Parts: sequence; C-alpha cells; structure tokens
Amino acid sequence: MKKYAVGVDIGGTNTDVGLVDTEGNIVCRGSIPTTRYTTFEPYIADLVALTLQLKAELEQSHQEEAVLTGFGIGAPNANFNTGCVVDAPNLPFKGVLDFNKEIGKHLALPVVLDNDANAAAYGEYIYGGAKGKRHFIVFTLGTGVGSGIVVDGRIVHGITGAAGELGHVTLIPKGRTCGCGRRGCLEAYASARGIVRTYLDLRRGSTQGESMLASLPDGDISCQAVGDAARLGDPLALQTWAMTAEWLGMAMANAVAFSSPEAIFLTGGPSRVGDPLMAPLRRAFESHLLFCYRSTCTISPSSLPSGDAAVLGAASLVQHGSGGGLNLRD
Repeated sequence: MKKYAVGVDIGGTNTDVGLVDTEGNIVCRGSIPTTRYTTFEPYIADLVALTLQLKAELEQSHQEEAVLTGFGIGAPNANFNTGCVVDAPNLPFKGVLDFNKEIGKHLALPVVLDNDANAAAYGEYIYGGAKGKRHFIVFTLGTGVGSGIVVDGRIVHGITGAAGELGHVTLIPKGRTCGCGRRGCLEAYASARGIVRTYLDLRRGSTQGESMLASLPDGDISCQAVGDAARLGDPLALQTWAMTAEWLGMAMANAVAFSSPEAIFLTGGPSRVGDPLMAPLRRAFESHLLFCYRSTCTISPSSLPSGDAAVLGAASLVQHGSGGGLNLRD
C-alpha cells in the first residue's frame, strides 16, 4: 500500500490532474478540457472519475493498493479561507464553486483549495528554483495572469484569503478590456490571449512586410505560433514579445516595490518562449526598478518541467499545508 496526494491544476483551457507520491514524484497524470463544461457539477463528476481512473491504472501497473490522502487544488480566483471559487473570469462555470462540498458528494477525502499561482509558488519552493528562498514571487502566464507572493517565508493570503491578484493591477488606464470586466489590467496584455491580441494589432498596422504567419486567419493565431515565429526571427513576432516584456517588466518592478523579493519565477506556456521574452523582460524590469532595488532580484523561468509546478504545488497543499495557511518557514 502506498499513499498519494491528488494535485489538481485548474486552468481556463485544461484541468491537469496528477497523483503525487510522498517523495514528490508525479507517478501518473491526465487532463480534461475545462472549456467543455458550462456547469460545475458535471465538471466535478468527471474530475473525480479521472482521478479514480488514474488510481486504478496505478494499482494495476504497480500491483498494490493506492491510497488517496486528499485533493490539493490550485484554481484561478480561489479563496483559501473559504475553499471556494467565486465567478472566476477565466472559468466557464460561474457562481460560488464549493469544491469541498461537491467533491465530498463523491469521495470522503479532505480538500485544500488555493489560488493556482499560490500552488505554483509552493511547488517552486518545495521542488524547484525557490528552495531555501524566503522572499519570492511566481507569475503564472496562461489563459490569465496570476501571481503567488511569498514574504518572509509565508504565502500572502490577505484578509480576504485571495491576495496576490497582480494580473489585475491596472497597467494602462482606460486600456484593453480585461476578462474581469475592468480595463487596462496586466492580464489583458501579458496573458496568452493578450499576446495574440498584440500580435494581431501589429499585423494589421504593419509596414514591415509580411510576417511568416500572414497566411493564417486571425482566429488561427495562437500564442505558441507567435512564440515559434519569434524564435525563427519573425520581426512582428519579436516586436510582440518585446512589447509584452515591457508591460510585464513594468508590473514586476512595481511588485518589487512593495515586497522586495530576491527572485521572480515565471511559469506557464508563454514563459517557455525563451529569449524573445526573457532577454527584453530582464532589461525592461531593471529599467523600471526603483534605484534601491536594482540588482537585488533575479528573473527566471520555473526550473520545474512544464506543468509540474502547479500540480506538485497543489498536491503539496495536502502533503505539507496546514489549516492556518502555508508557512514556508515550517
């Protein structure tokens, strides 16, 4: 018999599920498309069904009983204090989503819920590049933009249990409409959808000649395609990432002014583009920093394999978390 925590990373596009052993290995994993669902209950039923399927496959391959110790869930707009997600802009199902209650209808297991970026921060601390660090921020770039903030060894939850929504700081007053309904949020510029929008805006007004993506209709342009084109030297794609870096660097410099971290980590699909983002981002970040913070904080991609930080961090909510909140000093 072996024990496993269930790590669930809920994204606006897909929900990834992994069974994690006590040594921090993701021994099996699967996913369901979040966008398939418009109501919460069928989504939870399929999430539980996938978990039980992974458990059965693991038992068959290992020829021993697999005991599930609980669900750790990282989700956008999650409230650690209440265990609920309320009207998340990037999830298709709305209202008050009580994960503990709904999963409890299927399985008698403890459920620990936190913001997806907080879960990623915890995964980075336990298993990745933030080991031994007591002051750092993790930015998650994907369908939205999230952040997990660690100050003096503690995940910041705030009075509401939902602190750390740096993706929804106002970057450009009266700017683009964000999924949250406000205008000018960082998320509207540095999320995967925001990056695609920047590219399309540039393509429509371009005088630099054709992009290698010129033949693709607007609806077929993806963030990954813009990243691939940039790595091949496409000028519009490179300009897109340079503009994204400027916006993101400004927001990160602002974040440093209030928490003074020693490191910032990026995770999520857009962060994997490499030099087209990271090189101009480091320059923009340093240029926007207040003088007393210069050269005190590094920016790095997550050191964990793609998708692992969030799943491992979510599982760690069960394996290492506590009812009083995540304390990285413990």
